[in-house]
Amino acid sequence: MALAQSQTCPDNISFSSGTITHWSAYTGNNRFGNGPGAIKDFYDAGSNPPTGSIGLSIISEYNLSATGIQVLTSRTRDFFGGFATIPNINGYQYTNSVLLGSTNVSMGGGPGGGPQGGYIRGISYKIDVPVSESFEPYTMTYAYAMVLENGTHNSIEQPLFSATLTINDTIVQCASPKYYLPTSNDARDGGRGATIDTAAVRKAGFILSSQASPNPSVINPLQGPVRLKDVWTKDWREVTFDLSLYRGQQVTLTFEADNCVPGGHFAYAYVALRNNCAGLSISGPLVACTSTPATYAIPALAGASYQWTVPPGWTITSSADTSIIHVLPGTESGYLIAHEINGCANLVDTLLVSTSPPTQAGDVLGDTEVCAGINISPLHLSGSRGGVIQWVSSIDGSHWNAIPDSTLLYTSQNLSATTVYKALVQNGASCEIDTSLGATILVDQKSDAGKIDPGNINLCQGQNPVAVLTESGNTGQIVNWQFALDSLRWNDIDPAIHDSVYHSNPILQNTQFRTVVKNGACIADTSDYSTVQIYSASFPQAAFNPADTIICYGGVAALDATVTIGTSYSWNDYTALVGGGSGKISSLPTPIQAQASPKSTTNYILIVRNAGCPNLLQDTFHVQVYAPIVVDPGSDTSVVINQPLQLYATSSETGDQFSWSPATELDNAFIPNPVGLYDGEIEYIKYSVTATSAVGCTGSADITVRVFKTGPDIFVPNAFTPGRNMNAIFRPIPVGVSSLQYFRIFNRWGQLVFSTNRLGDGWDGSVGGKPQAEGSFVWMVRGTSYTGVSITKKGIMTLIR
Repeated sequence: MALAQSQTCPDNISFSSGTITHWSAYTGNNRFGNGPGAIKDFYDAGSNPPTGSIGLSIISEYNLSATGIQVLTSRTRDFFGGFATIPNINGYQYTNSVLLGSTNVSMGGGPGGGPQGGYIRGISYKIDVPVSESFEPYTMTYAYAMVLENGTHNSIEQPLFSATLTINDTIVQCASPKYYLPTSNDARDGGRGATIDTAAVRKAGFILSSQASPNPSVINPLQGPVRLKDVWTKDWREVTFDLSLYRGQQVTLTFEADNCVPGGHFAYAYVALRNNCAGLSISGPLVACTSTPATYAIPALAGASYQWTVPPGWTITSSADTSIIHVLPGTESGYLIAHEINGCANLVDTLLVSTSPPTQAGDVLGDTEVCAGINISPLHLSGSRGGVIQWVSSIDGSHWNAIPDSTLLYTSQNLSATTVYKALVQNGASCEIDTSLGATILVDQKSDAGKIDPGNINLCQGQNPVAVLTESGNTGQIVNWQFALDSLRWNDIDPAIHDSVYHSNPILQNTQFRTVVKNGACIADTSDYSTVQIYSASFPQAAFNPADTIICYGGVAALDATVTIGTSYSWNDYTALVGGGSGKISSLPTPIQAQASPKSTTNYILIVRNAGCPNLLQDTFHVQVYAPIVVDPGSDTSVVINQPLQLYATSSETGDQFSWSPATELDNAFIPNPVGLYDGEIEYIKYSVTATSAVGCTGSADITVRVFKTGPDIFVPNAFTPGRNMNAIFRPIPVGVSSLQYFRIFNRWGQLVFSTNRLGDGWDGSVGGKPQAEGSFVWMVRGTSYTGVSITKKGIMTLIR
């Protein structure tokens, strides 16, 4: 408990009415410096607007429509500092605050920092201190936060916030601080250039904002307005002072925020007051958690010293000469005492505190297994110390959902997925929240017996009376297979079969089979059944030969079969099949003799039916066809007498053997590359070359050789007609020439339109796909004979359309 007496604060001292009623207010211009002379518009505390402040919540800046003074009743965040606009300090929640100032500035030039000057705004309250014993404290506690733009002016000209306490127009110095950004060197009067004392600024609690100033700092002749990030903020602080020395007198409390004296840099501040004037008040938990760090605080005094006393067994883990201490509570209850003193006050407060043991989260009991859908699972938190804040659940262990239930018992319902449940527990507000061990409710998906393949099986006489059944698509485990003879009375297989594949015992009558599947806690499910139908007719029978046959391309395969049981037969494919036959079988055994000559590998299936049996006998003849052997002996050619001609044949198969027919004038007719030598008795000869593969397949092709009785030469036509059926390609005709070095064609302007070095190639009369016009073209050709003689020729030809 607090030992100070309860005393009433001045009416609306905390802006509880949402207005500044009972406060006087003023705005102005500090062109000629701060002080009473800067006040231009005054709002009296005892009058109504426009000259008084009664009922006012907003006042504009001097000569501006922008807000300069405003009472705040809802909590937001400051743009530059990020702190709350209405504070909660050490557990004390202020209800309202007042904002003094804005980011508006007055930019001007000339001596002294410009003719316009900066904006000032302030509020004052005349406090009638009640008559009482002088030793009984009568305190005022306010909180402040501020945002100051650094103007790099001399310290006395920087933007500032001040709190001033006066009595009989005399300032009480120990209760009248001023807050600004100090600079460490001088600038000219009204100018910039002073260096901020960063160490002092940070020690005073200021932080550099990450937000840029909305106002241009200077005008650079080359860059124009330059904006700086030089805005500093100070989060909420509390200050208290004692007015008991002024019993029966009237004192004035004033808060003011001033731009820099030149006017180009802003200042604004937030002020909030407690509605408690009964002396010093310690903030902090009344019930502390043992061995858990806790914080206690009192409003600060300017230039004060502090002494703290804690209960036995407690430890102060911070300095004790501050307004805020950090402690590690012990197990004993007792009094926590704070004493602060400066030239204006000597205050003491005592707070009775107790302790509670730390939170013990315990363990959730109730692990179980349920089936998805309709389910109920009771859970119980056991072994906990403290109250349940809420329950939480998760299906993946990473994302948790809050359950608004604060009892020790919780019942989960209708889960569709495996879920873990935990409880958040806290043993009093000062102890940490802890999370219990969890309980897992394993949720099984509903049993699904899937399906059995095949769904129907027909068995004729002579077939294996054993069925092979496969179950698939199930959810859960196979409990057993079952059979029935009438689809109604089901019997378990004994011993039980748990595999997905079932090989039945010999089946002598119509029988149905199914599976029983159960998934965890879910009810078992049965599959659709598979029916095995027994027929009295015999299964068809036939012997066939051969099963596999290999033939050369263009060859014939013999397909032989003998049907011993059956009433009809057919083939799946009659392509290239001779003598296959089909239709009814009049007598048994029935021989079938067919010949197949497919162009590619083919399966011929003989299908035999027997009346009364729904099952078909299907025997497959696999006929593999080797790919055709393609022989290339080269293009028809020419040669001169007594000059060797090199022939060369290739085939699509490697390792083939070659033979040439006739062997006339060839040095070897059984190699792929024989040499021919001709006298004047033969004008032309046609050779047939045959390639034989390792398996005996053959391929043939022809080549014609024309024999000239002249020497080696290259003949070139004098005209050609592209696009027509005859003479459409312009090419040289080599005789006795083994290779071509070039064949080139030029138009009348000397541009190359065609070139090749391959024998047999020629020009189609176009360039880049575009047909050339009629006219004359120059050609040049060079080749080499079989004896190494070079032949060069050139001439003119005519293109005719």
